Amino acid sequence: MSKKIAIGGDHAGFEYKAKLVARLVSLGYEVKDFGPFSEASVDYPDFVHPLSSAVESGEFELGIVICGSGNGVAITANKHQGIRAALCWNEELAALARQHNDANVIAIPARFISYELAEKLAETFLTTDFEGGRHQNRVNKIACS
Repeated sequence: MSKKIAIGGDHAGFEYKAKLVARLVSLGYEVKDFGPFSEASVDYPDFVHPLSSAVESGEFELGIVICGSGNGVAITANKHQGIRAALCWNEELAALARQHNDANVIAIPARFISYELAEKLAETFLTTDFEGGRHQNRVNKIACS
């Protein structure tokens, strides 16, 4: 396995992020934590932009971003042409984001789901492959450039 995973977010996602890093490392993933590194209030773009650039460049295969609603981190990540960030709150959405949209970043809403579900979403996202086929043409049309 040994996929390289980038993870980051904001203060609202800090606790889930810290637990997820430990969980993913225990499963054999190579994980880089882009921050934040405490629950002190921060601006999520300061962490999500570097994470997104690292995924976009291919340095990391997939990314996980976590904030209170998941929206701010998803919107920020999606400003990068090579990022397809999907806000997910159940396992089916996490799987479909990979299968049909070739999403390379999952956005998790920490204030709206349990940590146990966040863990399941991350694991589903990381272990589900893009189906290609009829979905590839659609994915090819997403970027503006």
